[in-house]
Amino acid sequence: MPYFDAASAAPLHPVARQALLAALDEGWADPARLYREGRRARLLLDAAREAAAEAVGCRPDELVFTSSGTTAVHAGIAGALSGRRRVGRHLALSAVEHSSVLHSAAAHEAAGGSFTEVPVDRTGAVDPAVYGGALRADTALACLQSANHEVGTEQPVAEVAARCADAGVPLLVDAAQSLGWGPVPAGWSLLTASAHKWGGPAGVGLLAVRKGTRFSPQGPAGERESGRAAGFENLPAIVAAAASLRAVRSEAAAESVRLRALVDRIRAVVAERVPDVEVVGDPERRLPHLVTFSCLYVDGETLLHELDRREFSVSSGSSCTSSTLIPSHVLKAMGVLSEGNVRVSLPPGTAGADVDRFLEVLPGVVAEVRERLGAPASAPRPPGPAASLVVDALGRRCPIPVIELAKVIGEVAVGATVTVLADDEAARLDIPAWCEMRGQEYVGEEPADRGSAYLVRRLS
Repeated sequence: MPYFDAASAAPLHPVARQALLAALDEGWADPARLYREGRRARLLLDAAREAAAEAVGCRPDELVFTSSGTTAVHAGIAGALSGRRRVGRHLALSAVEHSSVLHSAAAHEAAGGSFTEVPVDRTGAVDPAVYGGALRADTALACLQSANHEVGTEQPVAEVAARCADAGVPLLVDAAQSLGWGPVPAGWSLLTASAHKWGGPAGVGLLAVRKGTRFSPQGPAGERESGRAAGFENLPAIVAAAASLRAVRSEAAAESVRLRALVDRIRAVVAERVPDVEVVGDPERRLPHLVTFSCLYVDGETLLHELDRREFSVSSGSSCTSSTLIPSHVLKAMGVLSEGNVRVSLPPGTAGADVDRFLEVLPGVVAEVRERLGAPASAPRPPGPAASLVVDALGRRCPIPVIELAKVIGEVAVGATVTVLADDEAARLDIPAWCEMRGQEYVGEEPADRGSAYLVRRLS
């Protein structure tokens, strides 16, 4: 069964498995002890730290291991903000950061601090000049991911780092998605990553803090990992994480070329074979293994289930998945379609034949889901006589409000309007996106007795 969700968790690398099993026999003792077993464990821990630091591009004594990438983000942000509290309590971050960063920002605000979300363009990238403009005299920390976890767009880290350096603000880079593919551009002050994103075991994160960066660990003090990560080190998992990071980085140059070609094929064929689809993210400046697209008139959860039935494991940032009732904050910040969203992220070793079979299956699956939902045909209808219409989609989830809009747009005259009443949060994003895709004018949103009224003017 083809597994196409490496951005969530990559399959365990063979080197990680070998290292994990060996370390279970050799690295079970306390590395802080001076007897033989402890010294052996300490050697393994030091070697893992050196390997990880080499891949990150920092000194071994600047890097600590945490219990997860999320823990590394939370500890890094909290420690940096506390270390620079005399400067101020303002935090800058992009609008498409991982939820771990957003949660840290919300906690910081609840404790009396403030933060600014820097907007992104339609590809999901920040403008370095705009990011620089968000830095203030009281900015204690800036955060920017190296590459986006939902759409794969790489951020201009070096350019933003230069702006932060000019402003005297440390930059924390969340490198969870990119570290397995190569080093992060220089200029960062703090860096975080997560082992299960590159084929290491789950439960290991990295936090690197450059020397000279003011940092004050939060929470009860601990004796291990320079006091920045409490608790006994999971040494076998750490050894496996470092070994797999070294292994995937040695394979990255060749594998990235191969996977990029497969992703290029997905981007082209999906746009060609699936009507009313939007392929999102930067087509060039992106991770080599990840592509995301959104399909009009499709229930994302149903689409993922149907692909799973056909033995393809993919994920979604859509509002229509079972884990959330609101649109993906990433797709929302980009201003792109969120309904029927599919993220394909290929693990190393993915066979081209599996990608070809996916591309053969996908169009039929999308058409089947659309037919089940009663979606309209893509062909434009001749203008109708009505001057205006109201569509009541209250109480109905995506993509039904957009489907109902598409069904009646042909019943109004060119220049006339359709008002869609909807209380689904996704409508705020998907109706404007539908207008852009279908060449109609989105007039705006107005309050209604329930939900909102979205006004659309027919142009063609």
